[in-house]
Amino acid sequence: MKSIINKLIAVSIMMLVSMSCKKQLIEEPHSSLTPQYFSTAQGFRSGLDAAYAGNRNIWGNENFMTMTVPGTDEFKSGGGGNIDFNIYSTSFDASSSWVTNVWNTCYTFINNCNGVIDNGSTVKGLDAATVKRTVAEAKFLRANFYFILVRFWGPVTLNEHFISEPSTSAGRAPIADVYNFIVKDLKDAIADLPASPVQNGVLPGKATAAAAHHLLAKVYLTRAYSSAKLPDDFQNAYNTAKALIDASGSLGLGLLPDFASVFAEGNEANKEVLWSVQHTPNLTYNNNSNELNFHYVMGYENFPGLVRSMAYGRPFARVQLTRWMSDTCFADKTNDTRYFKTFQSVWLSNSADKIPKVNGVPKYALGDTAIYMPGVDVTNAKINASRYLLVPPRNYTLQLFPTMLKYQDTKRAGINDPSIRPIIAYRLAETYLLAAEAAFNLSDNLNAAKYINAVRERAAFPNGNLAAMSILPAQVTLDFILDERSRELAGEQTRWLDLVRTNKLIERVKLHNPDAGLNIKEKHILRPIPQNQIDRIITGDKYPQNDGF
Repeated sequence: MKSIINKLIAVSIMMLVSMSCKKQLIEEPHSSLTPQYFSTAQGFRSGLDAAYAGNRNIWGNENFMTMTVPGTDEFKSGGGGNIDFNIYSTSFDASSSWVTNVWNTCYTFINNCNGVIDNGSTVKGLDAATVKRTVAEAKFLRANFYFILVRFWGPVTLNEHFISEPSTSAGRAPIADVYNFIVKDLKDAIADLPASPVQNGVLPGKATAAAAHHLLAKVYLTRAYSSAKLPDDFQNAYNTAKALIDASGSLGLGLLPDFASVFAEGNEANKEVLWSVQHTPNLTYNNNSNELNFHYVMGYENFPGLVRSMAYGRPFARVQLTRWMSDTCFADKTNDTRYFKTFQSVWLSNSADKIPKVNGVPKYALGDTAIYMPGVDVTNAKINASRYLLVPPRNYTLQLFPTMLKYQDTKRAGINDPSIRPIIAYRLAETYLLAAEAAFNLSDNLNAAKYINAVRERAAFPNGNLAAMSILPAQVTLDFILDERSRELAGEQTRWLDLVRTNKLIERVKLHNPDAGLNIKEKHILRPIPQNQIDRIITGDKYPQNDGF
């Protein structure tokens, strides 16, 4: 089965965006990826499996992380890689592998979804209920891929059916058409998907109506800020998110009492998770695609008392939190427990040989604190008097900063191996924040505050002051909602998209990320169309590039 899925993936790449490369790259791929194959029970199921597998190339992959996390108010460049992209330098252009890989991945697996959906009425050897559910799952996945595309690139090619032969022409559909297509897919999916991810034996990572409701609310909310907005988008976003929240108890869903438990290793199928992307310990099929456990890890091995370890991760140091994130967004580190549950603050010595000595005597013992980052300022006198390395925010460097903990994986095969943990893509806490944002845009601050407080009060567990964490309706603003999304969703590959959705990207990057703020321009609210996409179009009108690239 896995070899068939891999073949489906490989051949789909040859058919991206209803077009092909120049003539010397056009071949006749005699393969199993044909309408006839999709109409068999094996091909029908394998096509869906391949589409699910394609999500590993999005959630967990460095390409998507690079396009959503750095260059925002939350995260800036660490000491490893991607710096030009992160600061919107002139080297960030249409030839970037980050944009090319995400674009190609989405269209590859949209085609797989189309193959399944188109053949739902002709497939043989499967019962009607299985066919209906399989098509619904494919529509959920297709909606996800198109939602990624329209948010990054605006107008994009809309392929509604399976492409079996390459073409050398393509155009870009208006974003209104793309959004209408996504909404229809999700409504269709909701009607035929199982209700809950935690009931009736639904496997982790499978599409459900709960996940589709969450995504639909987010689609309505995003469209409501765009040029394609419809008059009832904010209301529909609110109604859809509220309906999921109201039904969550009967669906076995709910916010966990402790924020730390949501991302606890091995607990990725908890009742707060609406949809996750599964990875596998078989690296042949994992495609080295989940390296999030590396990207947020600072260079601890470069400092006294520490060597690289499974517990602390491989230090890629791709991104580090901004001073706004550490000092302002998480100003309350007493009542709001999320800061110390999101970021590592203590590293214990794991190497006796690297412990510094004074007059031949080790300053501390193996297993004692080697680095401590209190998250608040301390005096130079206190720093100098400390036996261990005491690092306040003003002393963070490209290799010395708090590591984000949400993706740490201590059970992978080896220190340098990618993660096998599932990636949580959608969770119920975000549904609350979507409802709050929609309510605010409907001038309903009472309900906006109610949904925000549900998330904030959970964040006080176990010893925070609930009264201090609760906000009043008058305190709700769009900026407060964005701040709250940072506190709850930091590093969860949503931030660039959140800031673009709310038309706040340029403003907040200039305010809170001095490295990227120097270069960011109006053109950066979209990503450049990949150059190889433009080069492939050799028939008809030239494929349009986004303004400024």
